[in-house]
Formats: sequence, C-alpha cells, structure tokens
Amino acid sequence: MHRKMKCILLCAGYGTRLYPLTKDTPKPLLKVAGRPMIEHVLLRIEEIREIDEIFIVTNDKFYSSFVEWSGNYASEKRIEIINDKTTSDDNRLGAIGDIHFVINSKNIDDDVLIIAGDNLFEFPLRHLIDFFEEKQASVVALYDIKDKSIAANKYGVVETDSDQKIVGFEEKPANPKTTLVSTACYVFSRDDIAELEKCIKEHNQPDNLGDFVKWLSARKPFYGFAFSERWFDIGDHEQLKKADEEWK
Repeated sequence: MHRKMKCILLCAGYGTRLYPLTKDTPKPLLKVAGRPMIEHVLLRIEEIREIDEIFIVTNDKFYSSFVEWSGNYASEKRIEIINDKTTSDDNRLGAIGDIHFVINSKNIDDDVLIIAGDNLFEFPLRHLIDFFEEKQASVVALYDIKDKSIAANKYGVVETDSDQKIVGFEEKPANPKTTLVSTACYVFSRDDIAELEKCIKEHNQPDNLGDFVKWLSARKPFYGFAFSERWFDIGDHEQLKKADEEWK
C-alpha cells in the first residue's frame, strides 16, 4: 500500500546570474528544448501515482508569471502556485524557509518530494521513490560528477557507506572527499519533515537545503540514491545553452 505524497517545487529564486533573461521571466519558465524548464520536471512527477498535489512556491515578483503559465498547463494532478511574499534576494526565505512556509500554510502531514524548478534530470523518479520506500527513510538523489575540482566550492558533497547511507555531508568544501554531489531532488518522510522546525531554531534560519540534510543525517539514517543519467543544474548562461542543445 503506497502512502500519499505531496510535491513541493522550489521556484522562488531571482535567477540573477541569468540576467537579462530572468529580469522579467523566472528561471524555471525559461525554455529548454522548446518548453519551459519546469515542464520537463513536471513530466517526471506526473508518473508518480502517490503524489496527489503539487505546490509550486515562488516569490511576489514572479507569482503572476507562474499563475499565467499554469492556466495553460494541463496536469492530471492538482497544482497550486504559492506566493512566499518576498520581493528580492535581500528578503528571500531560501529553500528551507520556503519549504517550511508551504508545510505550515498547507498543513502538510505526508511524505514530501522536493525538487528545485531548475533541476533537469533524466532518471525516472519512480526509482527514487522505490528506494525511499525500500529504506523507509529520507533520501536525496546524488550524481557523480567525477571531478573533485568541479565539486569544490560549488556543490554539497556527500559520503555514503556500502548501504548507501549518508555518513558525511559538506557544503561547497575546498577539498572534497568524494565526487558524489547532492542534486536538488529529495524525498523526506513525514516524520523527518516535522523536524524542520527544530533545525531552523538550532541553526538560526538556515538557507540551504544541504544544511537540513547534514543536520538530519547526523541524527538518523538518511540515504543517497546515485543515478547515472544526465543531470543539469542550470545556474548560468553556459549551462542553459548546453542543456538546451542536449535536451533537443
């Protein structure tokens, strides 16, 4: 018996590194291979029968853009656009703040799939959900970028044991211990997501979701699911151009 699951798509960034493209258009609505980036992610989510609702959290600046886009997007699942009410990089809530905002405002008490709206990947989400159900614990999708110099100062670097349990997590380390990096794709159990409040209080408003992974994995089993299919973390013009060419 599969439990119900909610999905939160993180789309509240301002995409400043992609100016001028993102001056009036949110990054997840920029087109890759002819369709908005977020639609590539949603196609993967549509395949997961456990998910009955998708919450797209964005900011005040781009809220109307997402509402307009969603009016023309047909999904078999209920999609709700949520405005976190922030207006710039200076007052943004950050990933952890946005998740906390959605969980509280929508009274979510289910397992939660969390994906960044600019996180393009080719592996089937079904594999990640099955891994989550097998381990009965929270999981993060990992990608081996095979180059420590790329991992350094850019990603959350993860160490796992032979059972794929996370035994080390460092955010943007100068000297990475592995080349396994955390992608912005997680499944948190309802029990673990309930710990978010405690993490926020102890950390004095942490921003990066990696902070929660590090905090949680030090306290209870947390697993890493490594995939080998293509993955793009679209942060700048060069990555956007590469993704567009390859996805076509």
